[in-house]
Amino acid sequence: MDEELQKEKNPETESTENIENPAESAPEQTAPEQAGEAEKPQESENSEKKEKEKSFLGKKKQNAELGKLQQQNEALKKETEEWKDKYTRLAAEYDNYRKRTAKEIDARYDDAKADVWKNVLGILDDFERAMQAEILPECQNYKDGVALIYKKLSDLMTSSGIEEIKALHEPFNPEMHNAVMHIDSEEAGENEVVEVFMKGYKLGDRVIRHSMVKVAN
Repeated sequence: MDEELQKEKNPETESTENIENPAESAPEQTAPEQAGEAEKPQESENSEKKEKEKSFLGKKKQNAELGKLQQQNEALKKETEEWKDKYTRLAAEYDNYRKRTAKEIDARYDDAKADVWKNVLGILDDFERAMQAEILPECQNYKDGVALIYKKLSDLMTSSGIEEIKALHEPFNPEMHNAVMHIDSEEAGENEVVEVFMKGYKLGDRVIRHSMVKVAN
């Protein structure tokens, strides 16, 4: 009876006794749970480390690929330069070949032209002698006809590049003239051509026929 009265008199005491301590009411963690929480920072650190390693390996791989590409680029540049050099030399060789071939063709053409005109020169000499011959007045028309043919033949020869070699009163030139006679002369200069027995002709620098001349000593 006294106890019940005491409880009724002190209700706060009962209320206070019924309130549990939060620390005491919290469930206690087991050892695995504690170990798991301890491992979380370690896992985060390991994850960071792996990310760094992955990034490093990725950059290393990129650098390796970049180095490989640079090597390939240098090799291609070198190969390009080699082909460029080969092309330049080949183009130069072809240009030289083309010029040499053109020169050879021109030389053969000039040889053929010179051979043809060399045979015609004898006919030209005959026309000159015919025009210098004394004829009867009634044959003058024939002589004029010969002169006309001679002129046409001379014009054709000139248009073909054949020209007469200068000889009379020129210094004797063994490359152009053939001395068949020598005379002593006080009037003419030394080695001067004083008479031409047969005209000489040339095609450019090529002598088709030497001039047959008389030379003063």
